[in-house]
Amino acid sequence: MSQSEKNSIKCQITVPFDCGYLPNCKASNLVIDPELPLNDKLLGALLNNGFRRSGGHIYRPQCPNCQQCVSIRVPVNLFQPNRSQLRNWRQNKDLRHIATAAAFNEEQFKLYKTYLASRHQGSEMNNPIPADYIGFLTSAGIKTVFHEFRQQDELVAIAVADRTPNGLSAVYTFFDPAHSQLGLGTYAILWLIQHARHLGLPWVYLGYWIKECRKMSYKTRFKPSEGYIDNNWQEMR
Repeated sequence: MSQSEKNSIKCQITVPFDCGYLPNCKASNLVIDPELPLNDKLLGALLNNGFRRSGGHIYRPQCPNCQQCVSIRVPVNLFQPNRSQLRNWRQNKDLRHIATAAAFNEEQFKLYKTYLASRHQGSEMNNPIPADYIGFLTSAGIKTVFHEFRQQDELVAIAVADRTPNGLSAVYTFFDPAHSQLGLGTYAILWLIQHARHLGLPWVYLGYWIKECRKMSYKTRFKPSEGYIDNNWQEMR
């Protein structure tokens, strides 16, 4: 994205709110004009500048006293799975993949609710309604696919991903907690990296990583990876 293109996009900074990841911290986001029509090319350019999509909103953390949120991406052709990831891939080799449209599906929604009830008890995400679910995961103008993974006929996981000209963006992954032993979150990322390689796309974007947030630590286990730091992509050490 050229400097003139950046300057032509209207942005706004949100009022400070309680950070959902670091205790006793306030956060703010730089948000792209919600009236700006989205498309795959624009999303790809914004991902390349450290932004992320949530529903129809494109944002980037802009906290005055904290720069701990780092956008992470995996260079597909350089990625080398470690021993644990290779075991995970072999363990799940019998899972069946089905690509489905980004639209409401009762079976998928039931799995989403089961996952949230297990992983996010008491959070504002719990007890979603269909409109909230679709509003969070999809957006007009964006090529979003719900990648189903089934063990025989049983739906066990879904990886929601956006496709852009320069990569895949992992929007959200959810799975059946009864199959936690399969490491389905890790498998979903491994599958997206493999899928991006098959499509000839250079990057898989994993969203934000915070060093002090333990539940985000998995994102830097996919090596090599790059972080968007000081307005540049740098190899994570």
